[in-house]
Amino acid sequence: MASKAFLIAVVAAAVAATTLATEYMVGDNDGWNLGVDYTAWAKDKNFYVGDTLMFMYKAGAHDVQKVNVSDFKQCKSTNSSNKPLTSGNDMITLTSPGKKWYICGIGEHCQKGMQLSITVSAQGPAPTPKPWPTAPPPSSSPANAPFKSLILMLALTAAYNIMIMP
Repeated sequence: MASKAFLIAVVAAAVAATTLATEYMVGDNDGWNLGVDYTAWAKDKNFYVGDTLMFMYKAGAHDVQKVNVSDFKQCKSTNSSNKPLTSGNDMITLTSPGKKWYICGIGEHCQKGMQLSITVSAQGPAPTPKPWPTAPPPSSSPANAPFKSLILMLALTAAYNIMIMP
């Protein structure tokens, strides 16, 4: 019986974790590329510890460098121990609150606007309880819909197995 309770707790935690943190694709559909206004992109977003930034670009065309405010203003990285991210599919989990600065260090890309400054808050707003829907609402985030559907399917399968297995 204790193992069933543990399994239910694990499934509940997995479902809750997918709803608390947010994954942001930097630049939305334009990704991390020249010609995107990253100040405008970040303007109305609220970033929290635990959220993830996804920098999507053609590998070799750009990079992602985490820098300090001085380097951000000068469009250069003076920290040689901080290696640039170069995969084209770079994920950065926001682990601490405060200001964060990112640039592209390729050529003059930073000077041409490939720089991002955000403020990360320590904790997100408390989730508000929602009434149980009578019909499933349309997905508000089509990019996350398959992942959330998979988590829900796994949770329902686990719950079903717990109910029918002695």
